[in-house]
Amino acid sequence: MKKVYSLQRYHVHPVQFLGILFISLVLLCAGMTGTAHAQEEALKNLKETGKAFASVARGASPSVVFIKVEKTVEAGPSMRSPFNDEFFRRFFGQPMPGQPQEMPQQKRMIQGQGSGFIISPDGYILTNNHVVGEADKVLVKLLDGREFEAKTIGTDPPTDVAVIKIEAKNLPVLPLGDSDRLEVGEWVLALGNPFGLSHTLTAGIVSALGRSSVGISDYEDYIQTDAAINPGNSGGPLIDLEGKVVGINTAIYSRSGGYMGIGFAIPINMAQNIYNQLIEHGSVTRGYLGITIQDLTPELARSFGLADATGVLIAQVMPDTPAEKAGLKQGDVIVKFNGEPVEGFAPFRNKVALTQPGTKVEITVIRDGKEKTFAVTIEKLPAEEQAAASPPDTLDKLGLTVTTLTKELADQYGYTDEKGVVVTQVDPDSAAARAGFKPGVLITEANRKAIANIKDFKQAVEENGDKPLLLFIKDSRGARYVALDVKE
Repeated sequence: MKKVYSLQRYHVHPVQFLGILFISLVLLCAGMTGTAHAQEEALKNLKETGKAFASVARGASPSVVFIKVEKTVEAGPSMRSPFNDEFFRRFFGQPMPGQPQEMPQQKRMIQGQGSGFIISPDGYILTNNHVVGEADKVLVKLLDGREFEAKTIGTDPPTDVAVIKIEAKNLPVLPLGDSDRLEVGEWVLALGNPFGLSHTLTAGIVSALGRSSVGISDYEDYIQTDAAINPGNSGGPLIDLEGKVVGINTAIYSRSGGYMGIGFAIPINMAQNIYNQLIEHGSVTRGYLGITIQDLTPELARSFGLADATGVLIAQVMPDTPAEKAGLKQGDVIVKFNGEPVEGFAPFRNKVALTQPGTKVEITVIRDGKEKTFAVTIEKLPAEEQAAASPPDTLDKLGLTVTTLTKELADQYGYTDEKGVVVTQVDPDSAAARAGFKPGVLITEANRKAIANIKDFKQAVEENGDKPLLLFIKDSRGARYVALDVKE
């Protein structure tokens, strides 16, 4: 039975009911109006954000350049003359005079591409070392279609920064920002030429700051961003919403070779320091203290009687170095550099390296539970230390990224009096991973030949061809030979 409710039952007069109904309708309409207003405001804000991106793109694009590089390489192992083959020697003796011992080496030209940006009206351009470092010819194309052949002014492999120059006047310039003022969550824009698609703009945020131990270069302090970066973006600018450069797009984390949401950029403050030195001297001079340091773990902090794990621990002080002369000792915990807190191994190492030799700095340490401050005069990083600081290199055929063994890495992994290359990354889908290779493995020989650096190792891999590569390695499990298949 259907129930019928009387208005009187609830003690509401019909006029009162109509009033309540009217008020309800007014409130409902107001709510709808409020929702519509909120939507309009949100849409307006989105449009304003889009206009801001468009404004930055218009201002920055003329200063961003498309870089094409050319390099002539050997096509493969030199072709031996059949007259020099062991079979012919056995049956026909030594080659007659005038017969070639080797066939002429075949050569081929390879091409690459990347990005860069103009930072002076007379044609100086910032880019990555891995874009132009080994090129025989560098071509630069501007947004207006003009093309120039560029001269490489200087490169710095340890930071992956390079400076090139084109002969032109009154060029549009990108202003440089202050990467030290960046905060996680800020909008940033990446400009470049991914996959050869000239002057592509992508947007994202600063995902993290101070990324180190990534295994890309020797001196790392990367800005991490989720702005899409792909092959060809390398060397292009990372820009804030004021249109100022805050970083140089350098690398991505990817298992596919393409964008996966994680990109890395060199902070412009670091790059500008390198740029100034390359312009003035054509090379980079780094500061030197003469100590081996390590991050202070919570366990180490407790062992040294410290309340927290802030700072870096001095593991060794080299004789006759700035640190020893100033009175620093093994076991000191460095907590301040020129009055600024020391946050960890990589930031501290970068600060020392970017300090000009001859500069006097104050280093505050905790020794036996007490703070002490020492005046230290930074010296020039010795040539042999600088030469050892080569950036990691990826060998796709092996699925390995390696770097030359430095004293710091030797101390970190316990490889005393050794030479070779240290594995920094392993492709999880590679034969190297299946063979048990992990970061920290030391390779000292390839095909029974001693390996001293990346150059030696790459040469051994190239000469090996597609045969299994015999490696002698060392790690926490000891020393052993490993035959490693290469990727097809």
